[in-house]
Amino acid sequence: MADVTGPGSCEACGRPLPTQQGRGRIRRYCDATCRSAARRRRDANDPRSSPIVKTSLTGDLRHVKLDIDSPLKAMLAARERAVAANEALQGAVDRARDAGHSWREIGEVLGTTRQAAFQRFGHPVDPRTGTPMSHDVPTDAADRAVGLITCLAEGRWEEVAGELDERMRERIDAARLAAAWAHTVGMIGRFEGIGEPFAHRAGDDTMVDVPLHFEADEAVGSIRFDPDGKVAGLMLRPASPAPPLPPGPSR
Repeated sequence: MADVTGPGSCEACGRPLPTQQGRGRIRRYCDATCRSAARRRRDANDPRSSPIVKTSLTGDLRHVKLDIDSPLKAMLAARERAVAANEALQGAVDRARDAGHSWREIGEVLGTTRQAAFQRFGHPVDPRTGTPMSHDVPTDAADRAVGLITCLAEGRWEEVAGELDERMRERIDAARLAAAWAHTVGMIGRFEGIGEPFAHRAGDDTMVDVPLHFEADEAVGSIRFDPDGKVAGLMLRPASPAPPLPPGPSR
């Protein structure tokens, strides 16, 4: 933690970052997309590689300062901007698909995996009914996922266990949850904070991916809610892939 007195530049795209003041975690990237792009360059071990974020494909809306006196009006204006941006992005993805681009290509532009891109922007059809599957997610899913991660970080294992569905409770109890969190801390250090959660549909269930900041690396907490709102899946994984093990001695 450090005193931050002025804006810097995003280490991925070079755009100015919003002003930070007071004590806190020093901001290095615009958002998760730029953070993911920087991680991909590190994984490629090529610091000379050319721009890791295609600024021609990303707008400056995320840097717009809303100069509105009323905080509630500013919040409403920000929401309207976000809705418009999401609609524009969905339209751009649909046009890219119509033009024959693969989900892998789209994921690379968006700084995510092809599966995550499809889950957010695809138009799957339910094979049981032949009708489009809904992208709508429960309004409280992201907040609930953040609350569960907070319980894990604060050692409230029993509260998390109480949210599991019957199948999960048969295999996981508070002790196993504690052991899993301890294993994560042992791998990537002290827990430092939570990023912006992303909720999306996964068939009949709702999946929420929560970026997690640890001392030595980033991680993701993935929580799956069934249609009844119970936790049907919970996983903690490093955001960066583990480096390959060195070859063993030849025989």
